[in-house]
Parts: sequence; C-alpha cells; structure tokens
Amino acid sequence: MIREFFAGIRILGRGFGLWRTHPKLLALGLIPAIIAFLLLAGALIPLGFALGSITDWVTPFADNWVSPWQELLRFSLGAVILVAALALSGAVFTALTLTIGDPFYQRIWRGIERSLGGPEPTGDTGLLTTIGEGIRLVVLGILVALLTLVIGFIPVVGGVLASVIGVILSGRLVARELTGRAFDARGLTAHSRSALLRSGRARVIGFGVATQLCFLIPLGAIITMPAAVAGSTILARSLTERAAPPHA
Repeated sequence: MIREFFAGIRILGRGFGLWRTHPKLLALGLIPAIIAFLLLAGALIPLGFALGSITDWVTPFADNWVSPWQELLRFSLGAVILVAALALSGAVFTALTLTIGDPFYQRIWRGIERSLGGPEPTGDTGLLTTIGEGIRLVVLGILVALLTLVIGFIPVVGGVLASVIGVILSGRLVARELTGRAFDARGLTAHSRSALLRSGRARVIGFGVATQLCFLIPLGAIITMPAAVAGSTILARSLTERAAPPHA
C-alpha cells in the first residue's frame, strides 16, 4: 500500500516532467487555471480577512472569558474554518478549471495519450459531461468541508486530524475528477470507473494528495493543473492496463 501511495506521487511527478518535454501542450492549460485561481482567490482572501469577525459572531458566549482562553478558542475555530475552506477549494478549483478550459484540457490529455503509445481512446468526453461532473465534485467537496469542520472540533487532536482527513478526502475527489476524461473516452461506466479507482486506491490517493498539497502552495495551483491533467491521464492508463486480462 505504501509503495502504491508513492507510485501515485511519482505519477504526478511525471506530469510535472512533461513541462520539460511538452511545454507548449501543457501551457494550453495555464489561462483557464489562472482564471479559476483568480475567481477562487476572490472568495478566499475576503474570508481570511473576515475570520476574526466570523469567530467573534459564532462565539458570543466567550465574550467574558479571561485571556488566553477566549483568544485560544477563537483562533482554533478560525483555523478549523480555514482548513475546511481549503479542503473545499481544491474541488472547486478543479471543477472550475476543467469547465472553463475544456477544449484546452481535451488537447492536453489526448496529446499525452498519443505520447504514451497504443490505441488512442476515442469515446465521448463532451462539455455537458464535464459540467455535470464538476457540479458533482463541488457538492462532494462541500460534504468533505463540512466533515472536516466537524472533525476540527474534536478536543486536542481535532485540528491536525481535520487537516489530514481533509487533504486525503479532497485529494481523492480531485483525482477522480481529473481521470474522468481518460475513463470516459474508454467508454467506461460509472460502476467500472469506480471499480478501477478502488483497485488502485492507494495509488489514486497518493496522486490526489500530492496534487491537493501542490494546490495549497501560493500560485502552485496554476502550474500544477496542467501537470495534474497530464499525470491523471497516465494514472488512468496505468489502472486500465493493470485491470486488463493477460490476453488483452
């Protein structure tokens, strides 16, 4: 399992390596990523500035608490809210970027498929499918953020536990969404796609966690997104080939 987890991280590394060998192809994904990043930053930055007011409003019962307990409570609450927002941000950023830049990312994953050799999948991966998957991703991302928020209130270990679980769950969601084009082009049903992702769960989580952590680096999401699309194509190919019968 550990080996598979790190295999997923290495696949994202291969995606980054394609910036060197296919710079023009991956550069197609920069503009949609920049637009999505600016839209998301427009929501997260005001949230950051408003955290103090939000925590004060949520905890009026602590107004008369003595120092440092009042500050500690409100700081912890602010940190939990921020962790939940960041857990959601990866899903929203991925959904927005893939929807805005659908034609560009179509060219990226098809180009990577051709570079990997073998028959190129030609199934339908239309814009409506992308929008539907994006909505599903955001809804699931909201659920992950709410779960992260609840876990964050566990005494002592809540903050750390919420951060770890938030990154793992949101990373898995991002990995599932990113592999969608490659799986859809192979004509896989939702059930078959879920089965493939389960068969390589540790690899998928490794890839997703690495991608999510790169998204959290300032401006890292912009450079990471094209590499993640390329890496997810490699991930989908590896899972499909591993599941194929020996004679196929």
